[in-house]
Amino acid sequence: MSASPKSPTTSITCTSLAFNWPDGTSVFDGFQVAFGPGRTGLIGRNGSGKSTLLKLVAGELTPAEGAVRTAGDVGYLPQNVTLDTTLRVDEVLGIAATRAALHAIEAGDASEQHFTAVGDDWDVEERATATLDQLGLGHIGLDRTTGEVSGGESVLLRLAALLLRRPDVLLLDEPTNNLDLHARRRLYAAVDAWSGVLVVVSHDRELLDRVDHIADLRTGSAARSASVEGGGGRRAGGEVTWYGGNFSAYEEALAVEQEAAERMVRVAESDLRKQKRELVDAQVKLARRKRYGQKMNDQKREPKIVMGARKRAAQVSAGKHRIMHEEKLSEAKERLDDAVEAVRDDDEIRVDLPYTAVPPGRTVLTLMDLTLRYGARVKGGFDLRGPERIALVGRNGAGKTTLLRTIGGELEPLGGEARAHVPLRFLPQRLDVLDDELSVAENVARFAPDATNNRVRARLARFLFKGAKADQRAATLSGGERFRAALAALLLAEPAPQLLMLDEPTNNLDMASVRQLSTALESYEGALIVASHDLPFLESIGITRWLLLDGELKEFGDLAAITEFIESTKGADAEEEVEEAAAEVVDSSRITA
Repeated sequence: MSASPKSPTTSITCTSLAFNWPDGTSVFDGFQVAFGPGRTGLIGRNGSGKSTLLKLVAGELTPAEGAVRTAGDVGYLPQNVTLDTTLRVDEVLGIAATRAALHAIEAGDASEQHFTAVGDDWDVEERATATLDQLGLGHIGLDRTTGEVSGGESVLLRLAALLLRRPDVLLLDEPTNNLDLHARRRLYAAVDAWSGVLVVVSHDRELLDRVDHIADLRTGSAARSASVEGGGGRRAGGEVTWYGGNFSAYEEALAVEQEAAERMVRVAESDLRKQKRELVDAQVKLARRKRYGQKMNDQKREPKIVMGARKRAAQVSAGKHRIMHEEKLSEAKERLDDAVEAVRDDDEIRVDLPYTAVPPGRTVLTLMDLTLRYGARVKGGFDLRGPERIALVGRNGAGKTTLLRTIGGELEPLGGEARAHVPLRFLPQRLDVLDDELSVAENVARFAPDATNNRVRARLARFLFKGAKADQRAATLSGGERFRAALAALLLAEPAPQLLMLDEPTNNLDMASVRQLSTALESYEGALIVASHDLPFLESIGITRWLLLDGELKEFGDLAAITEFIESTKGADAEEEVEEAAAEVVDSSRITA
């Protein structure tokens, strides 16, 4: 799908922007950035202000100081999409009144108010249907209620509404979080065809490899400036470093940049050691001269006036040498500080997983003739043995979460049996294992009641909850912070889990935290079941068995086998449908959204 910007200068400009949360936490201070035409991937660690920036641009939040200017209409897709389940699809799309007027005219009512309502939008139904088809929502229709669509379809439906508005600027905040593999492909196609200003916040590597620029938002002392493609400036309250190309190009450029930065640290450290040695040598020489002068004075070998002149000259010379070497040492320290600052030191989750080893032959989980709520089934028997790593994939609504909740004992099956033979923990997608009224430390203590307060806090520090952060109420946490707190509560629980089940664990994590989570799970010695649409993440954690839930549970040897199966059934037709719909939207002279 393409969207033609109303002006070739369409842009977003933030000038001297300041924003604070009600508790006084500063997000931006004197921040400035500009986004021009093209697709920009806005990245940064959790808490750097990416979502806040999009909300400021969209007008959802008001800055304390500074200004946000946009040249054109702005469409904003928030991270968490909630739709009124009583609304019809055409109401969500914003075309209900126009459709009603069209239908009235078609029925013979030639009232002027109907023509005014339609305006020039005579093909609104055709455009709406084409947009829904392109996003894989053609089966929904315009007259159904949104209560009949899944969470992933809600995201695409909200996107369809934005595209029908034909915005000049499109802001997407983690748009693939709740999308299955097919829905992600449709969103990727829309992003590929976008020709206006698009800013997308995402941890989805495949999506970020479709952008034209990467804007790396950093706050605090770690922030640095290196502007190439767009506006950016060094500020205490946030700055953007620009990189041309997609995320893969960004990683390559960053690796080169960091290698140079680390080399400069080594050079600066060597220079600092040299200046320290020279200062010590100078102090030794001056001390020798002082002792020689004192000796000459004691022996009175020269006239008093000459010795006095020598002493004054020696003092002046010593002062100059001391100042010179101290200045050189100070300059060397500053160079080292600058070099160290240039080396990125992203705070990441440092998960110290408890000892959870499971012998290779031990039965961890047994499923027998399981019938889940909402229709999915596991025919016959299924066993998970030893420290196996299971990837659970499937369409939105296929029953993956229902299966995990049934294994975890949260839901009763309609038939059959799900039995875990070891301690297990389940981290749900909603992260509702936390009590919002309790602090982070208190939440963890609920799962490990015998652990001392000091032990809880020491372990929480590895999840980046240090000092006052551990006392922060769960209700005030950001998405990424909430994930870390929930993961900490489960992994620090007693007894330690020997079966860990994760439902879309990367949805709220920045790229650095996803990498750290992958590394942590590599060292986990228990059994693992992960439901996820994030294929790069699944491949990074050493999956040993791939399960597809599609009405029934089917096992495959690898991801390629699953992909081949999907494309041989529904997947191939769906992909062809997407391509045809996209071509129709792009090529049609009357559809410009």
